[in-house]
Amino acid sequence: MRIRFYNARVLTMEPGREIFLGEVWVVEDRIAFVGTDEEGRQFCEKHPEKILIWDREIDCKKNLLMPGFKNAHTHSAMTLMRSKADDLPLQEWLNEQIFPVEAKLTGEDIYHLSKLAVLEYLTSGITACFEMYLTPFTVADAMADTGMRCVQTSCVNNFSQSVELLEEYYNKINGRDPYNSFILGVHAEYTCSKELLEKCAILTEKYKAPFWAHIQETESETKECLERYGMTPIEFMDSLGLFNYGGGGYHVVWTNEKDREIMKKRGLYVVTNPGSNTKLASGIAPISEYLKAGIPVAIGTDGPASNNCLDMFREMFLVTGLSKLKNMDASSVDAKEVLKMATVNGARAMGLNDCDYLAEGKLADIIMIDLDKPNMQPINNIVKNLVYSGSKSNVLMTMIGGIIRYENGEYNIGVDPHEVYKKVEKIGKRIYG
Repeated sequence: MRIRFYNARVLTMEPGREIFLGEVWVVEDRIAFVGTDEEGRQFCEKHPEKILIWDREIDCKKNLLMPGFKNAHTHSAMTLMRSKADDLPLQEWLNEQIFPVEAKLTGEDIYHLSKLAVLEYLTSGITACFEMYLTPFTVADAMADTGMRCVQTSCVNNFSQSVELLEEYYNKINGRDPYNSFILGVHAEYTCSKELLEKCAILTEKYKAPFWAHIQETESETKECLERYGMTPIEFMDSLGLFNYGGGGYHVVWTNEKDREIMKKRGLYVVTNPGSNTKLASGIAPISEYLKAGIPVAIGTDGPASNNCLDMFREMFLVTGLSKLKNMDASSVDAKEVLKMATVNGARAMGLNDCDYLAEGKLADIIMIDLDKPNMQPINNIVKNLVYSGSKSNVLMTMIGGIIRYENGEYNIGVDPHEVYKKVEKIGKRIYG
């Protein structure tokens, strides 16, 4: 497909480039041109051989085109448990409400449950997700079949999956299709033995690969690791060589100065999950401390059992709002930095360096934001509006790899949404009775 977007406000997210009125041209899965109307005319004059016959031309009516949001931590198939495991602290929530249900899930269940999450991602302007769940191959099938870009990591622990399976996932999912990739990782330090983590360290060295895990989500998790090894989870994992090639952690709420020194040295990313951490009362991540230390931060929703919605607008507001409250400083964590976390930093944390900006040659993962809504008026500052007053209702279109997957309330994912709802309801009746 060759699509021309015109009469658009364009936010490329490139450093130093302000929002401008112009055009974005998409050819197949890539961006062919981004610029003002005048720059477009000059481009055509200089490159007449590149003048195209468009399959579709879209008048954006001065609405905003920008890179899609990157949901940098989620467990998509936990849609089944939405509003079924609430108002409990993390360990009780996991052990009494989550793990028993997950033991009953099949790979086919996870396939359909993941599709439900994709529908919600698209309405939130999410064009890629960083997934961790039980059956990576069926998750990859769900993502490919719906056209959602997905990076997976493993939830290997003492009770499920294995290091051997981790390597199989890494080798078989990477390169299988344009929508899926895989990064090495485990569930968390507290669910993995030292021996298991040592085996993972051998893999990271073998493939010179980054490594990911849930890290220091709760104060008790951090204290228990100190009791076991005399080190925090970050110190301990680093001592095993797991972070020799970078990577990062999800949540990362309870850190000290030494942890942050290690993170900076290893080039680790923090993926903050403020909605989940608030609902489970896990704590408020020290985002401003990470930024001061030069540690990059991305944003994830976590799964729909602990959040319970997959909404990047709410997460963006919570990142800055909770930081202001934690520091008692209304200037803490500027909205512009938060928007970068939700787009550019998320892409880079996931290894999707072709999805960070709107620029020629980049993948066409683009969203359109409706500015002609009360919550976006007056247009004093679009970036501030996105973070402080934006909502899912402002997402007009979500394009992934040059294909429009969601537009004006309609989905293009190869299946009717109501068929997905019926499948999920049937799974729920079987699991919960």
